[in-house]
Amino acid sequence: MSDKNMSEKSKLDKNKSDKNTSEKLQKVLANNGVGSRREMEKWIEQGRVSVNGKIASLGDRVEMHDQIRVDGHQISRQKERSPCRVLMYNKPEGVICSLKDPDGRPTVFDRLPRLVGERWIGIGRLDINTSGLLLFTNDGELANRLMHPSYEIEREYAVRVFGEVTPAILRTLTKGVELEDGVAKFNAIHVRPNEDEGLNHWFNVTLSEGRNREVRRLWESQGLKVSRLMRVRYGNLEMFKRLPQGAWVELELSTVNELRNMAKLPPETETKVHEQDKLDHTKLSRMRRSLRKHKQTKVVGQRQRAKTRSRK
Repeated sequence: MSDKNMSEKSKLDKNKSDKNTSEKLQKVLANNGVGSRREMEKWIEQGRVSVNGKIASLGDRVEMHDQIRVDGHQISRQKERSPCRVLMYNKPEGVICSLKDPDGRPTVFDRLPRLVGERWIGIGRLDINTSGLLLFTNDGELANRLMHPSYEIEREYAVRVFGEVTPAILRTLTKGVELEDGVAKFNAIHVRPNEDEGLNHWFNVTLSEGRNREVRRLWESQGLKVSRLMRVRYGNLEMFKRLPQGAWVELELSTVNELRNMAKLPPETETKVHEQDKLDHTKLSRMRRSLRKHKQTKVVGQRQRAKTRSRK
């Protein structure tokens, strides 16, 4: 073999070796709990991330010895070894999914337990008028996979529709409807028994993607209005029936690993929850007291801010 060929082979071998020991930058950031992989891709494109003092580009790979900074703050790679944790939260209507709101509206993050050196990442979103099952994790890779359309994680919603729903409309909604962002459809529609609410009818619907307001837009495409919407299942995980609105519970290891299996990730071996707490009368009472106290504190804070604004 010529010296030139040997040199090219050596470069190829080195590139393969580098890829075996390095990881994509957005994946590393997600695994550190900085945010979801999609969010990290946006931050990299916005120039908020640097590697070894240089502004990073989308597609960069990093190794353990590389120094990563986000908005000038160094990221410790030790956090990647934190055990995967997942919370189940029962979102009420009127609460937004943003981390903060300039208008002072309540957010889903207000009452979550505090984390040191990492943060909770919402697995998908629910709009302000939608309630029900919302999951949070400190594992960015798990969040990314459970939200990504390629994994086809099924979501189920209970929906109350106002208007006359014909068999033809139900067939159309399962066959496919052209929306502004492409064709969408329900995987299945289950007609619930009529609860004598006049022109309001309840259905359970399933779909395998999480586009913005997709359930509402599908029904609206048929001239119908959604008057109530609740998410009741994400993948194989159903909402705990007795979990109060606004309350959360941390999932035990076996349930976390069911989610990781759906996302084709290896099982977690560590947990902070040794046995799933039963939602008995004592625990439920404690949750409700905590919720009432939080609401009272929120109301007092809103009144104080209103007074401050009126004085200006």
